[in-house]
Amino acid sequence: MKILVVDDEPFVLKLLVRQLENLGYTEVVPHNRAQDALALLGIEAESVGLIFCDLQMPEMDGVEFVRQLVSIGYAGGLVLVSGEDERILQAALTLARAHKLDVLGALQKPVSPEQLQNVLESNLLHSSGAPRAAHKKYEPEAVRRGIAEGELVNDYQPKVGFASGVVAGVETLVRWKHPRDGLIFPDQFIPVAEEHGLIDDLTRVVLTAALKQSRLWQDMGIELTVSVNVSMNNLRSVDFPDVVTREMREIGVPASLLVLEVTENQLMKDPLVALDILTRLRLKRISLSIDDFGTGHSSLAQLRDLPFEELKVDRGFVHGACRDASRKAILQASLSMARQLRMKSVGEGVEDREDWDYLRAAGCDLAQGYFIAKPMSAEALPTWLNAWRAHRRELFASSTP
Repeated sequence: MKILVVDDEPFVLKLLVRQLENLGYTEVVPHNRAQDALALLGIEAESVGLIFCDLQMPEMDGVEFVRQLVSIGYAGGLVLVSGEDERILQAALTLARAHKLDVLGALQKPVSPEQLQNVLESNLLHSSGAPRAAHKKYEPEAVRRGIAEGELVNDYQPKVGFASGVVAGVETLVRWKHPRDGLIFPDQFIPVAEEHGLIDDLTRVVLTAALKQSRLWQDMGIELTVSVNVSMNNLRSVDFPDVVTREMREIGVPASLLVLEVTENQLMKDPLVALDILTRLRLKRISLSIDDFGTGHSSLAQLRDLPFEELKVDRGFVHGACRDASRKAILQASLSMARQLRMKSVGEGVEDREDWDYLRAAGCDLAQGYFIAKPMSAEALPTWLNAWRAHRRELFASSTP
């Protein structure tokens, strides 16, 4: 694998190259000008598997370089390196990921061999796994056909209590089993459904399948809350609460087992209608959760005006919060608000033991993330539950509140 290192500081450039060579990487190409690096990529982009790029460079800074990588369709890994303030580095990292680049991390100068080793191991894990599907844009008619043909499938990701480790519920995560392209993730078709008036049909399919699965689990003696995501675009029709309760009644699922997670990817077009619908849902004893709090258009006004019972802190503020002052401050403030408003708090993106220990000590109520479990099929859940009971005993035997 060829590695490209771009930095205008000669000493830093030489040091990074030497550290990479000491780790066994012989094809390391240094450049002290971003323009020269882009010229190389124009000739042999496919041979470059990883780029280390400084943010603060003359002529073309790191943000401009990232923009150019997007324009040429660079598909390899990217690591941002900088001596700038940590928040500037984090902003650049967020921007690069928003451009759908494969960003493996961000490193503060001076870079240690251990930091490099961790990033390179991450790159090897990416490259040795299954190939990632291209981020294809789907036309509305294709999404409409997928919904009508029953190609949407639900996976379920468990949520567990920090205090006890008991499994409290699952979140329903829809995927599209495309006949040609394989498994398609929601970020590739949910926005299309929202923009083209298909979100009501999509939500109905997901909700019905989740409720039927909840009924099957109840028959097996597994009683868990099932969370289903609804878009603000679902909250434009005043009969939405009646649709939901009718489905629950026909399938045989009590209101106490359903949580609707409200996501707001677009601005609320009619706040009065949304307030009407959400209030009626709560009157019908259906729980409401504000999803991805702190991102998109979610706001303090929503917490004040809408009858939410649960606050889900976005993974961007959870994973690594113990090591990042900004994330830590936002996470702590969110958990404090949840407590004062008597809302249950859920930490999304609990990826490792450090995340678990930190959020548990911070008083978060529920954990969700890869440290607990990846999203899984409904059929896999009973087996996972048995395995989690054993892991839970080990986890709590070795942890302190």
